[in-house]
Amino acid sequence: MSTTKWALDPTHSEVQFKVKHLMIANVSGDFKKFDAAVETTGEDFSTAKINFSADINSISTNNEQRDGHLKTGDFFEAEKYPQIKFESTKLEKVDAENYKLHGNFTMKGVSKAEILDVEFGGIVAKDPWGNTRAGFTINGKINRQDYGVGSIGVSDEVKLYSNMQFVKQA
Repeated sequence: MSTTKWALDPTHSEVQFKVKHLMIANVSGDFKKFDAAVETTGEDFSTAKINFSADINSISTNNEQRDGHLKTGDFFEAEKYPQIKFESTKLEKVDAENYKLHGNFTMKGVSKAEILDVEFGGIVAKDPWGNTRAGFTINGKINRQDYGVGSIGVSDEVKLYSNMQFVKQA
């Protein structure tokens, strides 16, 4: 069976995170610029190879001063490490709709194996423009200390949330 390529539809996708500030309340943020690509055998997503990247300079927490601080050496050091990356090593099917996504997560020059939860939303064989689309919700947690990111006042645990829609390429 042939390889199928799936391109991210960024207008119908989002990448978000939450971290506790002073251990009492969550602060949310997102990345405005990110990309992902998927390759499957046919339309079988259990065979998926996934590559993802997010542009650190596109981080937004709805506070310009905080966003600027997050880009400094206290946190992401965006000038030296401009992207967060994830490259899958395995997509493990749990049931008809759920998977465990294994891969290498790279942030601030440090790569570490992580496992994310994936919910498969399904495939639309033909959208109004004639495209085949697939949708996913991806969630997980990482420890920011594992990557040398952050300073005092925020929790070590960072919760990751994303909704992604992909378009099958001809």
